[in-house]
Amino acid sequence: MAKKSVVARSKKEPKYMSRVVRRCFRCGRKRAYMRDFGICRICFRELVSRGRIPGVKKASW
Repeated sequence: MAKKSVVARSKKEPKYMSRVVRRCFRCGRKRAYMRDFGICRICFRELVSRGRIPGVKKASW
């Protein structure tokens, strides 16, 4: 979990667009962020395994 101050700072409008930090809305993680879903890979995996994201299912070979 990211600190509340870091999450609040990332929500502010940046001075330059290259400074935008996209964070997971569930945990605040900035690395491994998936733009299509708006969450990080860890939260994505949890939600997919529970069946909470429609149209996505776990791969099995």
